[in-house]
Amino acid sequence: MLKFYYNTGPNPMKVALFLEESGLAYEPIPVDTRKGEQHTPEYLAINPNAKAPSLVDGDTTLFDSNAILLYLAEKTGQFLSADRGQLLSWLMFVATGVGPYSGQSVHFQVHAPEKLSYAINRYRFEAKRHYGILNDRLADRPYILGDSYTIVDMAAWGWARLMPRVLDEAAWDELPNLKRLIDEITARPAGQGAEALAARHAFKTEMDAESHRHMFPSNA
Repeated sequence: MLKFYYNTGPNPMKVALFLEESGLAYEPIPVDTRKGEQHTPEYLAINPNAKAPSLVDGDTTLFDSNAILLYLAEKTGQFLSADRGQLLSWLMFVATGVGPYSGQSVHFQVHAPEKLSYAINRYRFEAKRHYGILNDRLADRPYILGDSYTIVDMAAWGWARLMPRVLDEAAWDELPNLKRLIDEITARPAGQGAEALAARHAFKTEMDAESHRHMFPSNA
């Protein structure tokens, strides 16, 4: 059985979405990053980057969410595209653009010890620009790659569902095509299953000094 190490972050949730969509049997193992569980020797042996998610499939270990999506899609033959070039291009667009800029947008608005206007404006602008590209892409097709629901849509869902936190609630007004897709995925049984998984474990919610020390050691 697959072992899925997760928390409630956007990257673990897109993998949870795939697992729920595919029907693969898996054991969910919580990793509470605010308690520092990602820094234990046992977890670092699985994921040297000290992040979630991670996946163990027999002798195979993976520790990047987009790599996990691609691995599982190829393992099962599900949620891929006949146009592999486009699938890889858009999957990497989410991996190198949407995810990092969204994460930094949240960090500098919420977690940074100083509210630096340049950093906030820089990452909010780039996050919004990337979401705008997805929104334009979805103007004339139901899914990012066309008529078929793929791992690219799942990857985008992980972050875009947090739009009020990444940007603000008003951002959806300028992204109606993307919002349509995110609402559709969230309403799917698998979307509901992924969100139920996130609520199954009582993860620490307080962002206190201990949490900052474990999650943002550069600020400690």
